[in-house]
Order: sequence, then structure tokens, then C-alpha cells
Amino acid sequence: MKRLFYLLNRLKWALISIIFVIVLNFFLFRVLPGDPARAGVRDPRLTAEAQQALRVRYGLDKPVINCFTSLNPLKLGNCLENPLDTQFFIYVGNLLHGELGTSYQTGRPVAAMLGQALLNTVLLIGIAQIISILLGIILGLLAAWKSHTAIDFGVLVASLVAWSLPTFWLGIMLLFGGSTWLNLPVMGKMTVGADFTSGFAMALDVAQHLLLPTLTFTIVVMGEYMLVMRSTVLEVLSEDYILTAKAKGLSTFQILKDHALRNALLPMVTIIALNLGFTVAGAIQIESVFSWPGLGLAIFESVGRRDYPVLQGAFLLIAFSVISANLIADLLYSYLDPRIQAESNE
Repeated sequence: MKRLFYLLNRLKWALISIIFVIVLNFFLFRVLPGDPARAGVRDPRLTAEAQQALRVRYGLDKPVINCFTSLNPLKLGNCLENPLDTQFFIYVGNLLHGELGTSYQTGRPVAAMLGQALLNTVLLIGIAQIISILLGIILGLLAAWKSHTAIDFGVLVASLVAWSLPTFWLGIMLLFGGSTWLNLPVMGKMTVGADFTSGFAMALDVAQHLLLPTLTFTIVVMGEYMLVMRSTVLEVLSEDYILTAKAKGLSTFQILKDHALRNALLPMVTIIALNLGFTVAGAIQIESVFSWPGLGLAIFESVGRRDYPVLQGAFLLIAFSVISANLIADLLYSYLDPRIQAESNE
């Protein structure tokens, strides 16, 4: 019963957060300067009538939220008949039907565009996160075990350097080095115009394009994981129950595995959950440097074009990912440390 109450309480706050994000997400991009009907267009033949036709086509001629503020008598008459005929309520209604709108620039459904971009981002970020988490935990644990030795010093310096490196700079350096010395591809997901003879050849080509951006992301994130894991394990090893375990004659491996590791994972769960949520945005800098067709690159390109539907859909996916990751982290907390669940139910 306590577990059910804990779960319902977390779900309630997650739902409240999603509703707040939906409202904020709509107004966030309306404060941007510029006209979406003209953004990204350099054609002098785009007349005022054509711009107005674009606004009507995408609903930009409608009031943002309150149609009664319109000074146009014709629009006021329509407002009296349908007061919900505004951009905000149309946006909410589309979301309830699972629609994210249509891109202003491409005319394609946003859901289809972001769906493919999200898959590409998950492919890139997923592989990098798995590698960085495993290496971060193992190296951080090793550094704490060998505290105040050359191994600890080496891991500490490497993690600090990796964490402090600017992502875009590291990406550019690896791009130059990989293309010059290893002859690796540096742009896109696959070789343009390539005729693949088999599925294996296609997978190999994608893997070659993945190597450099994955390595960039792994190096940057792994440094944070190593630092957090090292400091947490050092704190745990100073506890009295670790001294008791040593007095019982347990080996170092048993102490690290059965006592230190489990208690040190709580802060790691927090960091991993937050990173998994935010990196669904697709490390925008990495995707921009390597032209990887993910969610981050879609956001970068849509900002300059004032493509509201794409931006709203992308940020909604990011917010949903962060909220879901925090919810999963809370549930993992209750499993790793039942005291958290008991305190929440009091």
C-alpha cells in the first residue's frame, strides 16, 4: 500500500509538471522577435499578400489566446461564435489528439519529422551514455579504492580535463583528427548517394559516421560520472559500517560490491537520470558540428526560421523526457533506499 501511495504521489507531480510545461511551451516561442511568415525566406517575390496567405494557412492570423482583444469587427463576430478559436486552444486541442502541428518551413507533420530525429538522437546518445556510465562507474570506483595513489591522481586529472573541455571545441578537434588521420566520415548519418549491397554494409557505414560524435559525447559526460562516483565512494568508505565489514574479515571486493557500491549509486542515479532527460535534446553542439540529423540539429535550424510547431514539439519531447527520467529516478531511489519511500509517506 505504501508503494502504491508513493507511486501515485510521484505520478501526480509529474502530471502537474507536464501541464505547466505545455502552457509555458506555447508562450515561450511567441515572445521571440520576428515574423514566422518571413523567417528564413529571402525571395523578393514574397509579397504582402503571400505573407498574409501563409499566416492564414498556419493559423498565425488568429489571436494568441484571447480573441476578444481583436479590434477587427469581423473577427469579433467570429469570436462571439467560437471564443476558443485562438492559437493557444487550437494548440492544446491538437495535443489532445496527438498532433504536434505542421512545420512552417517544410509543410510536413511535426510528429513525423521529430520522430525520425528522435530515433537518430537516441541512437547517438544511447550508445554514448551506456559507455560513459560504465566507464565512469568503474574508473570512479577504482580511483576511490586506490585513493591517494598514482591511479587516483591519474583518474582525477583525466576526469577534470574531460569535464572542462568545451563540447564544440572537442568535437571540432576530433572532426579534424578523425578525417585527417583515420579517414572517417564527418557529416550526416550515412554516405550520400552510396549504393549499399547489404544491410551489414549500411550498418557499417552508419557506425563509421557514429564513431566521432559518440566519442565526443562519451569523453565529456564520462568525466562528470567519474568525479561523482569517486567522491561518493570515498564518503561511503569512511562510514562506520565499512569499518565493521573490515573487522568481520570481508575482502576488499566484497566490501566494494556489497556495501560501498549500492550506497554510492544514489547520487549517480540522480546524475544519470538528469543527463538522460536533457540529452534527448541531442547534444545540440555535437549534432551541429557533425551535422547529425537528430533532435538537437532540428532545434538549431528551427530557431532561426521561427518554426514554432517544430520548436514546441521538440521542447515538449525534452520536457517529457526530463520529467520521465526524474520519475524513474524517484522509483529507483525507493528501491535502493527504502527509507526515502518511508519519509515520503509520512
